[in-house]
Amino acid sequence: MTLESINNQDACDPLKTSIVRIPGIGSQRAQLFYRLGIYRAFDLLFFFPRDYQEIQRKSNIHDLVENELQTVAGVIEHYQTRRTRRGSVLSLEINSRGETMEAVWFNQAFLLKQFRVGRAILVTGKPQWKENGYWQMVHPRLTFLPEPDGEADLSETDRDGSSVAETEPSRDSFFDELSLLPIYPLTEGLTQYQIQKIIRNQLKKLPDLLPEVFPENFRQKHHLLTVAEAVRKIHFPQSMEEMLSARKRFVYQELFLLQLALGIRRQQHRINMQAPVLERTARINSRIRRLIPFELTDSQNQVIEEISNDMAKPVPMNRLLQGDVGSGKTIVAVYAILQAVANDYQAVFMAPTEILARQHYQTLSNLLKQSQVQIAPLFGGQKPNERSEILEKIRSGECQLIVGTQAIICNTIDFHKLGLVVIDEQHKFGVRQRASLKTGTRFDPHYLVMTATPIPRSITMTLFGDLDVSLMRGLPPGRQHISTTVADSSRRGQWWDFFRKKLQQGRQGYVVVPRVDEMEQEELLSVRKVYDELSQGELKNFKLAILHGRLSNEEKENVMEDFRNKKTDVLISTSVIEVGIDVPNATLMTIENAERFGLAQLHQLRGRIGRGNYPGFCCVFPTEVDETSVKNGPGKKTGQEQPQDSGSELRQEKNRERLEFFAQTSDGFLLAEKDLELRGPGELFGTQQHGIPPFRIADLIRDRDLLIQAKKAADEMLAADPGLNRDEHSKLRKQVLNRYGSVLELGDVG
Repeated sequence: MTLESINNQDACDPLKTSIVRIPGIGSQRAQLFYRLGIYRAFDLLFFFPRDYQEIQRKSNIHDLVENELQTVAGVIEHYQTRRTRRGSVLSLEINSRGETMEAVWFNQAFLLKQFRVGRAILVTGKPQWKENGYWQMVHPRLTFLPEPDGEADLSETDRDGSSVAETEPSRDSFFDELSLLPIYPLTEGLTQYQIQKIIRNQLKKLPDLLPEVFPENFRQKHHLLTVAEAVRKIHFPQSMEEMLSARKRFVYQELFLLQLALGIRRQQHRINMQAPVLERTARINSRIRRLIPFELTDSQNQVIEEISNDMAKPVPMNRLLQGDVGSGKTIVAVYAILQAVANDYQAVFMAPTEILARQHYQTLSNLLKQSQVQIAPLFGGQKPNERSEILEKIRSGECQLIVGTQAIICNTIDFHKLGLVVIDEQHKFGVRQRASLKTGTRFDPHYLVMTATPIPRSITMTLFGDLDVSLMRGLPPGRQHISTTVADSSRRGQWWDFFRKKLQQGRQGYVVVPRVDEMEQEELLSVRKVYDELSQGELKNFKLAILHGRLSNEEKENVMEDFRNKKTDVLISTSVIEVGIDVPNATLMTIENAERFGLAQLHQLRGRIGRGNYPGFCCVFPTEVDETSVKNGPGKKTGQEQPQDSGSELRQEKNRERLEFFAQTSDGFLLAEKDLELRGPGELFGTQQHGIPPFRIADLIRDRDLLIQAKKAADEMLAADPGLNRDEHSKLRKQVLNRYGSVLELGDVG
């Protein structure tokens, strides 16, 4: 919508009134509001405060108590400055219900430009009774209030202390009982009291024109305010309880609409799409299990049961498999693939990177070498003739399993009969980016999306709410324990002695750092610097190699191949190894500048060791605030030390606590919840990449309980009215389509 179209909207709808026409704004100030995303009167109502200023005890002047923090509400009656030998003195007389008191500031004449006789004001400080019979506050805190209608515009300033209006100073009685003052996001040129006044004026009539989307019985059942009540109380609450009640209404509505949209998407998936029925008979189950060289865990068997039941239905499976690091997801995927092949259908296994796809190809080739399954690898760099031959085998059905990256497979292959798609580590692609493949039949394939990154429940319900979810916890038999230690520079020598000893016994290791390149005035170590230092110092008698994301696919694969074949002892790497790298002989890991990694990411990195017959050992080194050089080895101190301030010490202490939590916790799901609490959802999963509009007020950390309640209520409503076709649900239906129809490809929910 353009500004011109907004300005020309029907004046019969006050909610659509352009802010240019709102008293107190005008065309010049409107430009400032545009920066805040405010174009119409409606936008003002939903421009929520970012915080609230609690107003301490408000007193009549004659009730003041000496030297106690109190707040007096009044209007400016007079102000002046005077010079003394020690500088300027600014004094302000405040009138409150016919009584006056004085506020005084020393050498703060810049405050003068904010004053105007008649301006409504809150003065907060500790009053003192003066001998000549009046109360005085020295250097109090000032809060300017929105003023009654009819007074001078807020931008005007009376610099000489004379009255702007000829009328007696007056106050808006609304503020007499106010205990919380809204604090709004600002842009340069706007002040809090300007926005407060403008929004306050719009709250008199406009909220009553807002449509109420919730049916009355639903609203009462879930203890929600009406939208008009909530708008008024979220802007100017009389108490914290009122503010929380108003916020609950809007948080619940945001989360409820999203859960309705995701529920409708699931319904449409079941109604509009058909999949091949891939049954699992006792004979098929027996044949598959004979190919698995070890006993499956209870968790693996449970998930296999869920997946097999889904694949036997004529509706496409749409399932997310979350498994902690090393829980055995790949073998579950193999079971599903073999079930599809046993029903004469093809399967695709897609990975996010070529290095991981190639590793999966090797793993699957080893697992299925005793079967009749033909595997087709699709990677970059294949010769045209080789690729053409593979594509023909896929088209004819000669190859039953195709392994590659999503970028290579999607929309480029004609399958013979595609029945199953397995997507590994695709948690950053969200609800719209599932693969779209030419199946070779009229059916849609079954989808199994896997991730080794444990995802907090609230994130799963938000970003993967259209998927059924399976969880796998616990490790398969034979997986080794990993000892984790948080160490400082005083223990480096001891750690490297241990590291060398294990390498001499034939083990391999990783050293993980946060950066590829060195940066000035940064205490973070780089891959190249660490490689140079270790190859000439602590690990000079061992073979080292570098791995990072800027290498070409061929270079990465060559580095990994040498590491897998034990031609390299130690890999110096960035976090590029965090997903899927499987080298059973690697049992050692050093993580530098460890506080720069999230807990979930640290857990993923740690999961790269202890994958074979030997226990793993991980040592994490936080950045030391006062280190300025690492010439004597990664993280060692040399040269002049920089003094630490209290903020640095506090950060260092918090980082240490977080890393200790990581060292003591092996459950990835607990670490994921802690990571969400500390870092927020955006940093963890790039929520905006999923295409879901950002929340206006809901918070997935703070409002997790409300999210669960909203999902339950949304499921109940859709069970009773699948298309939201009842009259009482028509407004909800409209809001769902407006907000999520395009993003989730809902079409018409009816």
